[in-house]
Amino acid sequence: MTVQPSPHTLRGAETNIFAEATEQQFDVTILGQQVHIVATPEEYTYKYGDGSSLGPTPFAGGPLPQDRWGEKTRTSHVYTQTGDFQVVLTTHFQGTYSVNNGPPLPIPGQGQFNAPPQAISVWRSVTRNYADDCIRNPQGAGCPGVASPAP
Repeated sequence: MTVQPSPHTLRGAETNIFAEATEQQFDVTILGQQVHIVATPEEYTYKYGDGSSLGPTPFAGGPLPQDRWGEKTRTSHVYTQTGDFQVVLTTHFQGTYSVNNGPPLPIPGQGQFNAPPQAISVWRSVTRNYADDCIRNPQGAGCPGVASPAP
């Protein structure tokens, strides 16, 4: 799982969260028989840590270039509160198996596996516009040595 931006994001902004799951293949011997298992990611459940979630959904999402961070994606989330949250991704795998190079047979049900939780801190930002600069008004808000106004 990847979170963009991370480890900090802004309240009210889209935070892109996506899965990087790939097909898994295993070869094991069971009772002297060669068994080949294939597990394919089929769905994803995103728990954003603030009580909201998405899924199961077939969308793994994907990365955004840094200059596009903040854009809405199929798996992004907007945090409405500041704080520290644990994001959890569950990948739902569908499987097949074959014995001694026989035909692949479906494995009933799905396997569900959680990625390690990822911590994210949601911050707030404050924007202010000023009519002059610190050269014209050295005592103006935001100038060095001047206390900032309360948010």
